[in-house]
Amino acid sequence: MFNKIYLPILFCSAILFVGCDNTAKIPQPNKDSIAPQKDQPITIAYSEWPGSLAWQIAQDKGWFKEAGLNVELKWFDYSASLQAFMANKLDAVVVANGDNFILSTGGARPAIIMAHDYSAGNDVIIAKSGITSLQGLKGKTIALEKGLVSDLLFTTAMQDAGLNPKDVKVTNAATNELPQIFQSPDIAAIALWQPIAHQALASVPDAKIIYDSSKKPGLIYDTLSVNQVHLQQHREEWKKIIQIWDRTVNYINDPATRQDAIHLMAKRASIDPVAYERIMKGTKLLNLAENKRIFKKGSGFDSIYGASYYVNQFNLRQGLYAQSPAVEQLINPNLIEELP
Repeated sequence: MFNKIYLPILFCSAILFVGCDNTAKIPQPNKDSIAPQKDQPITIAYSEWPGSLAWQIAQDKGWFKEAGLNVELKWFDYSASLQAFMANKLDAVVVANGDNFILSTGGARPAIIMAHDYSAGNDVIIAKSGITSLQGLKGKTIALEKGLVSDLLFTTAMQDAGLNPKDVKVTNAATNELPQIFQSPDIAAIALWQPIAHQALASVPDAKIIYDSSKKPGLIYDTLSVNQVHLQQHREEWKKIIQIWDRTVNYINDPATRQDAIHLMAKRASIDPVAYERIMKGTKLLNLAENKRIFKKGSGFDSIYGASYYVNQFNLRQGLYAQSPAVEQLINPNLIEELP
């Protein structure tokens, strides 16, 4: 997702305190609850990540209006969407489940009602020529956006390989800047996601992916997180939105309509459709039936609960918040369970 800013720095900059520590103090949200005005559209933030951008299809096909819904999709850079959600300027945001917990510790009231996807190869570690594995990073410098999913991917990948992440120097940088930063002779590797990874690979000759999220399916879920007050007031509308998402995923997966879906998404992302179709392979979109399985409680990455327990512990170790949120209270499986 383009132009994301390191979350702890981003959030601390909005606090009227002197100084900032690594516990990611987050600004308190607007205390005014969202008023249930029927003439107001339901606002959902989305971005260029394939599991988020798929909403463009539903909008272009007129499926919201067909269902009697007044939905406004708002295009955001990822970090900006989180700030807007915190300020009660959005009803929902597409957010990695770990970042959802960061929002909650700052006083927001988010509820995960659906999983859009899990990353199946689109979160990557890219290295320069001569580095062919994670072992080759020892003593070198990797640039990534600390505290977010790329940091999670890097740390988990190193630990799974029996390596110490501290043996690699980490330089913090906004994800949208990484293709340019990667050209520096001091940077041996970067960690980021598609489609900006596509730009990074083109920016440095002979660079290649040495690790990707297909080796850890379910580590990174992207979810639809809704303001709990709005959810209580518009429960039936949100059930319809989940059904429209199911229709959207099935439209993408249907060979008869897949090319049309790809073209709509690629147009919004300003990427060649052929290149975007390759990128799509690294995101496992989840329809309603798959959501029903994922929302069953479990300890593994095949459950949104298991993945959330894991990323919550990562957030705690990284000092993104001092006390653990009530993970299960931030996951609302009821709408998924009630739908046929």
